[in-house]
This record gives sequence, structure tokens and C-alpha cells, in this order.
Amino acid sequence: MLKKVFFALFVVAIAACGSKPRVNLEAETGALKPTAQHAVIAKDVVGLFESVSYKKVPFNDSISSIIFDNLIEAMDQGKNYLMQADIDEFEQYRNTLGQDFRDGDLSAAYQIFNVYMKRYLERLDYALTQVDASHDFSVDERYVYNREHEGWFASEAEANDQWRKRVKYDLLNLRLSGNGSDSAVVKQKETLTNRYKNLVSMAKKTDNNEAFQIIMSALTNAIDPHTSYFNPFFAQRFNEEMANTFEGIGARLTSENEVIKVADVIVGGPVYKEKALQIDDRIIGVAQGEDGEFEDIIGWKLDHAVAKIKGPKGTVVRLKVVPAGQELTTEPKIVSLTRDRVVIEDESAKREIKEVVGDDGKTYRVGIISLPKFYIDFDAYRRNDPNYKSTTRDVRLLLDTLKQEKVDAVVMDLRFNGGGSLQESIELTGLFIDKGPVVQVRDTRNQVEVNSDREDGVAWDGPLGVIINRFSASASEIFAAAIQDYGRGIILGSQSYGKGTVQSAIDMSRVISPTDRLLLKAQADDGESLPTGVPQFGQINITLAKFYRITGSSTQHKGVEPDINFPSLYSAEKYGESSEPSALPWDQINAADFAPVGNLNTAITQLTAKHQSRMDGSPAYKFLLEDIDLMQKQETETSVTLQEDQLKKEREEGRLKNKSRTDALQQMKINLPGGGATTNLDEGLDFIQEESLAVMADYVALTKKNNSSL
Repeated sequence: MLKKVFFALFVVAIAACGSKPRVNLEAETGALKPTAQHAVIAKDVVGLFESVSYKKVPFNDSISSIIFDNLIEAMDQGKNYLMQADIDEFEQYRNTLGQDFRDGDLSAAYQIFNVYMKRYLERLDYALTQVDASHDFSVDERYVYNREHEGWFASEAEANDQWRKRVKYDLLNLRLSGNGSDSAVVKQKETLTNRYKNLVSMAKKTDNNEAFQIIMSALTNAIDPHTSYFNPFFAQRFNEEMANTFEGIGARLTSENEVIKVADVIVGGPVYKEKALQIDDRIIGVAQGEDGEFEDIIGWKLDHAVAKIKGPKGTVVRLKVVPAGQELTTEPKIVSLTRDRVVIEDESAKREIKEVVGDDGKTYRVGIISLPKFYIDFDAYRRNDPNYKSTTRDVRLLLDTLKQEKVDAVVMDLRFNGGGSLQESIELTGLFIDKGPVVQVRDTRNQVEVNSDREDGVAWDGPLGVIINRFSASASEIFAAAIQDYGRGIILGSQSYGKGTVQSAIDMSRVISPTDRLLLKAQADDGESLPTGVPQFGQINITLAKFYRITGSSTQHKGVEPDINFPSLYSAEKYGESSEPSALPWDQINAADFAPVGNLNTAITQLTAKHQSRMDGSPAYKFLLEDIDLMQKQETETSVTLQEDQLKKEREEGRLKNKSRTDALQQMKINLPGGGATTNLDEGLDFIQEESLAVMADYVALTKKNNSSL
């Protein structure tokens, strides 16, 4: 059997590379090297780009140069590890990487990655020597924490000085959060030493698959910011996130000091139902089934441990667990769990109702549906599972509940919703319009297909608002644009992301030739098998189409402009599609045949006037503008003082300012529309949502007034 395997690998290497590798990676002991599978995948991904992707780009010197820059940036964007001499040495590969990928030759890319890993470990080793070194915290010097626009290290001495300051800054942070006693200083140094040692340990576990993932990202991002190759582990995670479901024990895990810890327990999963694990419990061993042998997983990489613990619904996994707070040497308890289908409820649609007092003095009930992404369990959907998980099914149920609770208006909150399923964006729109076009899709052959809602009736026909921000993207923009184009609701917030492209997930086993697939299978036989349903060679999410509003306008670059506009913390120059160098341009096609359900122009003018009047006298609005100014200022700062008294003074001033701000917010809380909470994670203040509710109260009042005058 082994003889056949070696022969297969030999043939694969010849078929994949076709020529002698550019760099001899065998010359350096311990260097990461690409596998034959990596070579075949890289070659076939290039083939997809040149033949079927929406943006067909030849792999010439220009693309090679972009791949080169992407790879350097992906590894060391902050310029904290590589030397100028390294960059000079890498320049020989700048104009050849594209052809190398086409040939399946990844030797140059791996050489660059290996040098980076060497420098990374060298810097951390030096940092460990500086923890116990003498540091004078009274000296007036600064640590440049953002070196993105600095030059590469010209010498070892320059690199050492930067990392001396890095260690000093880390120690200073620990000093300011504790005290200056001898015992505290010892503890602080121990904490920092363990932190650096943990980074070294994780770095040394980096394998050729992780390197391949980074290298492939440099390739795909050179063509299109939304095309991505995922290795099997990341492919599984992506598909589970899209489905909002997975099969396993129902716990989120993390790795700390080479031990797997429970970071969170998912409501409704096996762990939650059995009360079997708690946060910070440590899992040190895993066994499959009722009588399988335990494997010690201390020191394992997180993804390898997760792969062992997850598994098909109905199967049993046994865990050796050291309870939180106990020494690792404590006798572990044995936990037996039957895996099940786990629904990620905290990333599903949720509802709440808020009462808002309008300018007319009346109280209105507004239902808010927060939607973090457009999800669907495609696997269950294809199996005709009647209980498959999806955005539209969940929102329909929430709307039914809101109607029963007699709300006057509904607001769809899509802030930070990065998109998801195109199908779900169409079907969700159908809950608010009675049949008709929703989005137009143009494919690589320039053929345009009009995607429509074909279901009679609506789930909600009352006043509707949609809140978006700079990170509302893709499917969010399809939904918001359709609601706006039909005149079905009021769009509030700030300009959306501007992602107007459609990606399709392709299992790489469908792309790899049958001959290569059989030969690569021989290589996989000696390795660890992957769970059922996980793409054995990974998957590529590739841009195959571009979508357009039913008016014919693309959302690409421009996004969706709200009807009622709010200032944004996030600038279009730094965030969004327009900031991506490889993004497709904006363009326009013919409009689809559709009939708007209303004309809200007059209403929007009146609502804008009322909104602006409130803003002119709103303390909350003033705070939002201050947030924007502060964020813009912080984005220009790249360094921090290492003088203890000065840093302590700056932080105390910041603390007092934040306290004053919090006190002011508490005082004005009752004056905000709806009297709701004043803080949120999305835009510094929940002012965006609170003012959106006030606009909706105006809208309801205006609608009732217009209806009564008919």
C-alpha cells in the first residue's frame, strides 16, 4: 500500500508542478512546505479565475505584484517582524508569483512565509529577554504601536529597540492596572512572560495548511475582495455560520496556555441541557463513543481539538474535564454527551417592542427585529426538512407575534449585517411586498436574470422602517434597496457598504480533475479523515455574478443611501467597498418592470424636517458628533507615551471625561425618544435606534393623519 501511495504522490507532484520548484525548501530544516494537494488546488483556483469568475483577469506581472504585496501585508501589516533586507530578498518573486500559482509552484510563497515565521519567533524570543530587563518609566519616550506607514526595520538594533518599547508598554499597562509593590511587579512579569510564551507555543504549531490558507487569501484578494478559498476546517465553519446551525455538543471553545477551555455555552445545546460543562472548564481528553479510548489533547491546536469534539447528531463523545478554578493536576471528571443539532440563537433574528411618545403626544408601539445576518440551513433545505432554519421563516414568526401584540410599526435593524444568502434577501423582501421583482443578477455571460418574490400576500403591511449603517452589506443592501425602490418603507441610518457582487460556494472536489482527485485521495489515506459533509479539498466562494437594484442601478461602491441620513463613525474612505483596490466598479443596467407600492417623497421631506429639528436641540446628537471627532482623531494617532506619570494622567483625564459623559447620559435618559437605554455597541450611543424610533412615530402619525383625510 505504501509503495502505491508514494508512487501516487510522485505523479501528483509532476502533474501539479510540471517543472522544478523555483525555491528549494528542502535546504532549510523545519521549513513548511506545500503538499501536492496544495499545488493542485492553487493551479485549479487560477483556472477558475481565468475561465469562469465574473472578473476574468490574466495572471500577468501586474497581478503577480498585487499578490506579492497582499502576502507581505497579510503576514506583517504592522511591520513589526520583517527586515528591509528580507523585503529586498523577496523582490525577486514580485513579478513571478502569478505564473507560479498557475503552474502549481508554491515554493516562493512558502519561502516568504517561512522567513516571516522565523522573524516572528526571533522577535518574541527577544521580547522574553526584555521582561526582566531594567525599564525606566520616568523617561519621556514614545512607543509607535502602529507602524503601517513606517519603514521596514533597517537593522537588528532598530528592531530590538521597537520591541524593547513594546515590552515596556505591556509592562506599563500591567503596572497601571495593578500596583507598584514588589509582589505585584513579580506577578506582572510572570503574566507577561506567560503571554509571550503562549504566542511562541502557538506559532510553533503553525502548519503548512495554515500557511496555505494565508497564501491563498493573498491570491484571491488580488482579484476580488469577496472571493475566498477556505481549507476544510474554515469551509465547515463558514457553512455552519451560514446555516446558523451545526452538529456537536453546543459549546464555544478557546485555547489558553495550550489547554482547550469552554468559552461559552450555547443555549439549547447538549451541554446546556445536561448542565455538563461551565465556562472556563478545561477539556484535556476526548474519546469517541461509549467505550472509545481517550486521546490527550493538551497542546493541540484549537481546530484539531474542535474536529474531535464535534460530530454527527446522535453520536456520543466523552470528555475528560478539569473543572474551572481547579489545578490542572486535579483528577478530571468524565462527561458523556450525545451530540445534537445546535441552533445558534444569538445570531438569529430577535424582536423587541418599544413604546415611543410622538410629537403629537401619543404613545406608539414599535416592534424592532434585529437581524445580524441572512442565514439558511442549505443542507436541511435541500433534504426537504420541514423544520429547516432560515431568516425568512424566523422573521415571519416574529412578525406574527408583533401583530398579535398590536404594534403600530415595524423596524428591521440591519446594522452590521454583512449579508449572507441571496435567496433569503429575496424571500424576506416578499414578507413586505405582494409579488414582484426584488433584484437583478447579471452573470459572467452578461445575461440578466430578474429574481422575484412570487408569493401572494404580505406578512406585514403597516409602517416599515429599515436601519442600515456602513457595515450593512450585500443581502442587507438588496433588501433595503428593494424596500426603498418600492416606496414600501423608510430607510434610516448611514450609507451602506456597497457590496454588489454575488458569490457561489464551489466544492474544490468538483473542480479538481478525476485523475488528480484519485491521486490526492491516496495522500489523504494516511492522514486524518474529515467529518462527513466537509469539503475534502476545501471550497472556494467565488464571484460569479453582480446584482443590481430593480431600478437598474448597482449598489457596488455606492451602496444604499438612507432616506433619513445620520452621521457615521465609519468613513467611506476607510471602510466599505470603495476602499477595496480590487473591487469591481459601479455601473448600471436597464430597470426591471415593477410597480412601486407608494411614493414616500413627500413623507420623507416632512420626516426629515422633524428629524433635523430634534437634532438641533439634542444632547445625544452632540455626543454622537463628539464620538465621530474622537474616532477620527484616534485613527491618526500611532504612538503612546511610555512615561508612567504622563500616561496615568492621560488615562485619568479620559476616565473623568467618560464618567462625566455617562452621568450626562443618565440625566438625559428620560428625554430620549422612548426613554430607552442610551448606550449600545453599534454607534457609541443607542441614539441611532432611539431617533429612528422617533422618526417612525412621526411616520405612523403622518400615515394615520393622511388616511383619516382620505
